[in-house]
Amino acid sequence: MGTARRRWTTIPGVVLAALSLTALAPLWVPIAAVADLLRGRTRLPTVRLLAFGVGWSWLETAGVVAAFALWLTGRRHDLPAHYALQRWWAANLMRVLRTTTGLTVDVDGAEALTPGPVVVLCRHASLADSLVSAWVVIDAGLHPRYVLKRELLLDPCLDVVGSRIPNHFLDREATDSAVELDALRTLATGLGDRDAVIIFPEGTRAADAKRSRALARIAERDTPRAERLGGLTHLLPPRPAGTTALLRGDPTADLVIAWHTGFEGLDTFGGILRALGRGAPRVQFRARRVARGDVPSVDDPAAFTQWLDDRWLEVDRAVADLLATAPAGHRSSSRARRSRSRHSRRSTEPMRS
Repeated sequence: MGTARRRWTTIPGVVLAALSLTALAPLWVPIAAVADLLRGRTRLPTVRLLAFGVGWSWLETAGVVAAFALWLTGRRHDLPAHYALQRWWAANLMRVLRTTTGLTVDVDGAEALTPGPVVVLCRHASLADSLVSAWVVIDAGLHPRYVLKRELLLDPCLDVVGSRIPNHFLDREATDSAVELDALRTLATGLGDRDAVIIFPEGTRAADAKRSRALARIAERDTPRAERLGGLTHLLPPRPAGTTALLRGDPTADLVIAWHTGFEGLDTFGGILRALGRGAPRVQFRARRVARGDVPSVDDPAAFTQWLDDRWLEVDRAVADLLATAPAGHRSSSRARRSRSRHSRRSTEPMRS
């Protein structure tokens, strides 16, 4: 689908959704509430999810209108204005998410993100973790450049605003991977002290079946690596090509490895409803910085891949530890709060290299 055709479909669609959900709220709120109660869902997860849909659709509408106003006034290439719009959108979308679902976010290690330039390698478990990582990075005062899948262009704000600031929407079906990798190298070129490039090295949201398939594919061409990664229980094997391309783009950038818990099982509509029914989601976000000098050269692919695998195994264990020590139930807190980076001894230590 071409850009113009896509936008003529998605933008009116999100505006219609905002108007319809708002106008029909007196109808869908009681119906959804009764449906939840009949299923014993006393936290009304369907009502909460639809309420988030109202907030999301209006924020999308406002973001597109603001982007149109920038275009109309000849500021289509005004990066500071678009970064400000991105910051406003991310902050308010997080506010809507907290208000409607009770989500709490506990951030430890945000100071590891600054100063730039940094390449951030982030765990991927849900669509929402892209938002949380953007919120954390932007709150640290950085301008994020994202490597995202092309399908996310169906989100109007990501499509319009995300295409005006440095991002790359990856075509995962591309027949020529060299073109995509070259685009990633370009994306990481010219980073400054307020820039961060974020990539999800797993390439897709983690799930047990995906992990098994990924390990089987690796085993076909690299049995020792498949055996090395066989201990993963929460993450997928990392794909080194994208990270390698970004590091080639900026040979001075440090790495930040980020992970989180709280999004497990939230990769489907049913999973989200079940999670919201159990309690207010609690996300724990962690980040650790690795000095570039402690990272093997990408010109030695075997050494770099093994280093990346070892870090990913460490993150997998860190995720397991967080899950094991989280409160019972849905491992969440019923009180909406946000904890800024806690400057502890652990949060300032780089990951072991």
